[in-house]
Amino acid sequence: MDSRIGVVGSNNVDLITYIERMPKPGETLEAPDFAMGFGGKGANQAVAAARLGAQVSMVTRIGDDLFGPQQMQNFRENGIDTTHVLVAAGKPSGVAPIMVRPDGENSILIVQGANAALSPADVDAAWDMLAGCRLILLQLEVPLETVYRVIELAVRDGVATILNPAPAAPGLDLARLDGLTFLAPNEPELAMLTGMPTGTEDETLAAAQTLISRGIGQVIVTLGGRGALLVTGQGSERIAPVKVKPVDTTGAGDAFLGSFAHFHAAGQPVAEALAQAARYAALSVTRRGTQTSYADAEAFKAFCDTLG
Repeated sequence: MDSRIGVVGSNNVDLITYIERMPKPGETLEAPDFAMGFGGKGANQAVAAARLGAQVSMVTRIGDDLFGPQQMQNFRENGIDTTHVLVAAGKPSGVAPIMVRPDGENSILIVQGANAALSPADVDAAWDMLAGCRLILLQLEVPLETVYRVIELAVRDGVATILNPAPAAPGLDLARLDGLTFLAPNEPELAMLTGMPTGTEDETLAAAQTLISRGIGQVIVTLGGRGALLVTGQGSERIAPVKVKPVDTTGAGDAFLGSFAHFHAAGQPVAEALAQAARYAALSVTRRGTQTSYADAEAFKAFCDTLG
């Protein structure tokens, strides 16, 4: 097993509108700027890891439309193995209309498109490759049965897995996450998964601990501008935030998890890798766009040098 990272998940085309404020129902507003880019939680996490130098293989479905070849080219330009990037015949590409306010906060709609066609059979076909990975990244923008199949095979074969349970899925079956290495929710997702409040740090810790008791190895709770919380069977540790002036927070969570996967797969201990990931995510929010905000290793080093 080498340090290769596998990503089984989504890819989208981001349609980003920069707005002064959200329009009211029935209201038409002029927006100051617009951009298109590549996104999807799976593709974002794959690109973040690859930009830092990780060997990344992607398992996904692209649309049978004009966006599909562009998505394939984007993977290749980022050095991502596309052996298991397959076209979903007759399906449109996934898209994500995104509205970004001046303070960097955003609102996002997701249209699954071809992502809904990624099946457990696709996982089986790619398993020889995935079984050789150090880590496999998963998200919830593809069918749940596909996610469960990866976890089932990974537990059987001893491959580490990271599930980012986003977007939140009320139907997610915790019993089928037994043996998952890392679960990485934000606070609202954690509350939905556990049915417990997460309004305070003590409540967040208690909710995460219930997931540990249900067979999940470690829980990484992302706290936005407050950093992150690592919870294990032995205790918990806060991951400090990195203070920057945000321009666009789109894709920051994916930057965090993709970079964490790179740092941890390369041999860094979990808490150290998370601290590095917090820096990488902080850099991403100082730039516009999703994947366009993800730095390569050289730019990331330069940013870290400014932090001391």
